[in-house]
Amino acid sequence: MKLFRIYRKIILLFLICMFITSYVYADDLSPSEDIVDISEILNDIESIETSSDGIQIPTINSRAYVVIDRKSNTILVGKNENQKKKMASTTKIMTALVVIEHTNLSDTVEISKKAASTGGSRLGLKTGDKLTVSDLLYGLMMRSGNDAAVALAEHVAGSITDFANLMNEKANSLGLSNTHFVTPHGLDEDEHYTTAYELALLSNYAMNNEIFAKIVGTKTYTITINRYPKTLSNTNELLGSLNGVYGIKTGFTNGANRCLVTCCKRGDMDIICVVLGADTKKYRTTDSIKLIEYAFHNFTYVNIEEIISNHFEIWKKENLSKITITKGVSNYLDITFENPPYNSIPVRSDLIDHFHVYINYDSNLNAPITKGTPIGTITLELEEKTIYSGNILVNTNIDHKNILDYLYYFCQNFSEIFNKILLT
Repeated sequence: MKLFRIYRKIILLFLICMFITSYVYADDLSPSEDIVDISEILNDIESIETSSDGIQIPTINSRAYVVIDRKSNTILVGKNENQKKKMASTTKIMTALVVIEHTNLSDTVEISKKAASTGGSRLGLKTGDKLTVSDLLYGLMMRSGNDAAVALAEHVAGSITDFANLMNEKANSLGLSNTHFVTPHGLDEDEHYTTAYELALLSNYAMNNEIFAKIVGTKTYTITINRYPKTLSNTNELLGSLNGVYGIKTGFTNGANRCLVTCCKRGDMDIICVVLGADTKKYRTTDSIKLIEYAFHNFTYVNIEEIISNHFEIWKKENLSKITITKGVSNYLDITFENPPYNSIPVRSDLIDHFHVYINYDSNLNAPITKGTPIGTITLELEEKTIYSGNILVNTNIDHKNILDYLYYFCQNFSEIFNKILLT
């Protein structure tokens, strides 16, 4: 009996240790055996080539992913990119953004008991520790400190709930309708989710903030806790290892699996890659590299404004004379089209010649016509997907004829009108 109780205690202790280990690594920090060798992955990845069936999208382990162009938010490639997913510590992208926009970076924060006791990936803060908001942000984004997330949330809003409200307000203002926050750190909650595409949009917005971009692009940094220095290393395995990578955030929970958001710029092309739900850290890294290399190898910028303009000018020569203006002082119609929100978009090389422009217009107009009045639409499509749709606009005012206009016309054309009357 005594031996049984000893065995039971040993088993119980073992289970507790397993639970603690699982919880501690329920974020970005990983056991040593999960360390990823970037050079090995780069050597293993096969070059992406064009087969007889066209350019092939690489095989990806992650359950959802997307690559977008930063200039236009155009999706280059994606899978399940609009499905709601748990996001783990990529949550902290919004956390950091809200903090930066709502408080002074030089403020000193005293760590509460609640913040100090937060589990998962930690900066290692203790109750009563003091450090600046700026240092907490570095600890939040580089070390992925959940304790730092709670401390910042309490400092900015007073509580996690109130801070989550600020996060959701920001998400709504950015039009992220499939994103919802419950916590500032991203530990699993049923109502805490986003999509790969909306996370990419949020990341694109956040990277326009210079303070945010500087933090997530830092490989190592020394903060000060209670006047003592502590050096941090970024959890982002691609930063400093893959050509062009300059941010932004890793993540892992048992519910979300491995997640990674990456910014990468080479030449004129600037992209964001999001992978959610990878089975292992190696898959997460491999998937990200595959997608990034796929984008840079197979996409090139195309000037869509030029394509639209060239087609529009040809159409005007063939069709402008067919438009009639009833009771207008002039029959001359000067028209233009609404400029697209961006001049160029990245297009896969095998689809560059697949653009189609469609124009619909009203051929019978009645004066008066005010400058800016829409008289039709012009649409650019690629592979049956609308790339741009805008209005065709009148570029000048055309007044309605009055009695003097009719009298002037009669005088100018009297002889012609008189001869017509005689002939009849």
